[in-house]
Amino acid sequence: MESRNIDHAELTTEQVLKRDIPWETYMTAKLISGTCLQLLRRYDHRPENVQAALLDDDGPAYIRVFVGILRDISKEETVEYVLALIDEMLTANPKRARLFLDDSLSNEDIYQPFLRLLSKGNWFIQEKSCKILTLIISAKKKSREYTIISNGEASGSKQTHTTMDDVLRGLVDWLCNQLRRPSHPSRGIPTAVSSLATLLREPLVRSLFVKADGMKLLTPLISPASAQQYVQLLYETSLCIWLLSYYDAAVDALAATRTLPRLVEVVKCSTKEKVVRVGVLTLKNLLFRGTFASEMVDLGLPQIVQNLKSQAWSDEDLVEALNSLEEGLKDSIKRLSSFDKYKQEVLLGNLDWSPMHKDPVFWRENINKFEDNDFQVLRILITILDTSGESRALAVACYDISQFIQYHPAGRGIVTDLKVKERVIKLMDHESSEVRKNALLCVQKLLLSAKYVSYLQS
Repeated sequence: MESRNIDHAELTTEQVLKRDIPWETYMTAKLISGTCLQLLRRYDHRPENVQAALLDDDGPAYIRVFVGILRDISKEETVEYVLALIDEMLTANPKRARLFLDDSLSNEDIYQPFLRLLSKGNWFIQEKSCKILTLIISAKKKSREYTIISNGEASGSKQTHTTMDDVLRGLVDWLCNQLRRPSHPSRGIPTAVSSLATLLREPLVRSLFVKADGMKLLTPLISPASAQQYVQLLYETSLCIWLLSYYDAAVDALAATRTLPRLVEVVKCSTKEKVVRVGVLTLKNLLFRGTFASEMVDLGLPQIVQNLKSQAWSDEDLVEALNSLEEGLKDSIKRLSSFDKYKQEVLLGNLDWSPMHKDPVFWRENINKFEDNDFQVLRILITILDTSGESRALAVACYDISQFIQYHPAGRGIVTDLKVKERVIKLMDHESSEVRKNALLCVQKLLLSAKYVSYLQS
């Protein structure tokens, strides 16, 4: 199957359409009807204007013929040919995807053949099936329900159509698999991302994609690009993130990835307006969600926005989005309390000697906030003592714990119960003088109790 995939991987629609398919043989074998043969003779290998006229006059009939062949004939060269016919038809006019939704086709299961073909070990078939399904789904009128059952079932028949839920689940599953293990080395991922950039407008697709852990699959694709094909991939990936930024579960999943720093870097470094625009719009959407605002400030986004505003952009939407993001960042900076900034610094493990650490006012005004979430911030400071390899982070953590001991009414007892003493004493032998100094300070504040003084003297 793998060798077959490689043989067909580089086929083009133009190459496939040069074939002569023996339609008469299929009619003799009763795989197509006489009416189907007549329609094919009128259409096949005809000039584009003739085909267009036929589709204008009797488009649904041709869709029925094409879908029927894909359903009933398994010969690979013929399947490729019919997919190429449909691809050519939709490329010339994407609005023709609406033909698949015509009421006269309500008894046809138009989705199932394409969904089934996604599992074929043939890249040409997979790619065309994905493209066609995506166009049909995007053309589907919003007034239609996504779960469709056939007229046959309503009248008592056991035969049912493939529901739209089934189609979306199958397609999202295929798209995620392409992002994990692409069937084609250079086209698998771009094909999947391009399809997602259309499909993620649908709420069910967003939900399915997030449940499939899709956010982690998109994150590596967000990086500055220069070559044209990579710029397009970056743009469509950023468009996916923008669409997902309207969905709460996706935003929560995004917070657990490195997407935000990558997105800020793309906005900072990209020169293509469409890439910068969608990146800025996404950042604006995320600004007041969770802890994104403080992280954006830490990543230097206010200055980046200032630099972007100084450039001559022709896109009015981008200029407006930059102004809106700038105002939003200013508001968020005002609303971020000093403790919010401090907490974010601790949560990220990026401890440094920012002014708040040695500010007595900060500790007096915020010491009770350390009690939130079962002393979450204090516990993370203690974890840093155990896990960090950064001397500066260790020194600051020791100092902050000593400040907690000093300013919290029960500070010494709480820190003692959390078994900090042994950890800090070990750091008194650290190679860094800065760490040794602050570890000693922390121990001194712990040992103000006579019990610990006697321990120190023993």
